[in-house]
Amino acid sequence: MKRKNDKVIFASGCFWGTQHYFDQAPGVIKTTVGYTGGEIEMPTYKQVSRGDTGHTEVIEVIFDSEKTSYEKLAKLFFETHDPTQADGQGPDIGPQYHSKIFYLNDDQRETAEKLVKILHDKGMNIATKIEKASKFYPAEDYHQHYYKKTGGSPYCHIYRKLF
Repeated sequence: MKRKNDKVIFASGCFWGTQHYFDQAPGVIKTTVGYTGGEIEMPTYKQVSRGDTGHTEVIEVIFDSEKTSYEKLAKLFFETHDPTQADGQGPDIGPQYHSKIFYLNDDQRETAEKLVKILHDKGMNIATKIEKASKFYPAEDYHQHYYKKTGGSPYCHIYRKLF
């Protein structure tokens, strides 16, 4: 039986820009920016921004699987950042800004691998890592929906059609 609400976790540089795009995506119910992938429990932005915690800035997306799909959201992930940049995103450099897909099940992993292959076959050298999801820690409140609060716009996330 297909679940109506499902979850994805993506890392594509600064989580503010990532959240900006996913908040606008059809079928998205809720987005939360945070951290995952490291060993420190309840990391803070100050800790993660040092780049030595193993954590990556991520977005957790809850979506209605009757209105959108994991594949559509994964395509949006690839189309709103530079998945070929290995050391971060735009001016944000460091392991906390790497491009990663944190899969929650084998279907998500297989879909992510399929999309990477499609982009590779188009001549793109994809730096995005595909890793099993670990514990997600929400970021501090002031980071949540940052551009909505400040009226700003993403500085290292630009949409471009890839698929």
